[in-house]
Amino acid sequence: MSTPTLAINDSAEVKERIERFREVHRGIVREVRKVIVGQDEVIEQVMISLFVGGHCLITGLPGTAKTLLVRTLAQTLGLVFKRIQFTPDLMPSDITGTDIIEEDPTTGRRTWTFVAGPIFANILLADEINRTPPKTQSALLEAMQELSCTVRGHQYKIEAPFFVLATQNPIELEGTYPLPEAQLDRFLFNTVLDYLSADDEVKVVDLTTTTAVAQADTVTNATEILAFQQLVRMVPIADTVARYAVELVRATRPNDASAPDFVKSYVNFGASVRAAQFVVLASKARALLRNRYHVAYEDVRALAAPILRHRILLNFHAESERLDSDAILKRLLDWKPEPK
Repeated sequence: MSTPTLAINDSAEVKERIERFREVHRGIVREVRKVIVGQDEVIEQVMISLFVGGHCLITGLPGTAKTLLVRTLAQTLGLVFKRIQFTPDLMPSDITGTDIIEEDPTTGRRTWTFVAGPIFANILLADEINRTPPKTQSALLEAMQELSCTVRGHQYKIEAPFFVLATQNPIELEGTYPLPEAQLDRFLFNTVLDYLSADDEVKVVDLTTTTAVAQADTVTNATEILAFQQLVRMVPIADTVARYAVELVRATRPNDASAPDFVKSYVNFGASVRAAQFVVLASKARALLRNRYHVAYEDVRALAAPILRHRILLNFHAESERLDSDAILKRLLDWKPEPK
């Protein structure tokens, strides 16, 4: 690979950065655990998004602590946090901000002044993002990809790090709008937040029905987060593992020669090149979180479903047989096991 990579015998500075990365990771998990019970996989995927510099879409039924999880993570990271409650009457300018006319009381001269919207933050919680029409949802597109926002022809930069952590209810619920494919593709993960086990649910009740209020403390800052993103990119990946990730993504495209028959039968559109980039980057972060200095096949396979489930569009044959994207991806992983 052409990018700088890590080695166990690297300089003391790199070793120190790795140790600090692990320390911050342990600290974030410790603080989040004060408030959030269970959901280990969801927490890991959101943290990978932060360390990669991607965005995360959290799908779950109402009352499963989606908003609480995002707010708690923001507290631990020491970043500027803002929240938008998406509703059917929300306008794009409510997200990006707008120009207003201000009059100088001394001269009477009127000038245009830009009033920044909540999108100018480090962590933006887009709460129930699929309860607003696609016109308003698309106000996030430029910011998510280019860290900028255009209002009345003027482009404004958004300071890094910038994360959109969006929550959505299942599309079958009342009053929801499907997200445009172009916006879905910008999310690194579509992580599914399911119901807790009975034991964990008892812990939640014990934690939240007393006078004690759990509070997470800050363990890092914006400068460190940006440094960690560069550290993750230095993790090496073997050409064979990178090729396996690319082949897995290409196999989701029904017009690709390598696609299996069930993909050609049930899938209209497969994952983009961005998906392959995200699989490799996220696998690097997962390897580092697991105290490894290289990417393994297990990293790619473990993250394939949350990265690809929102990037494949099924046809009516799949719908008629009640197959969802997770079922297709499970078959795909069985069809393409890791090389021996």
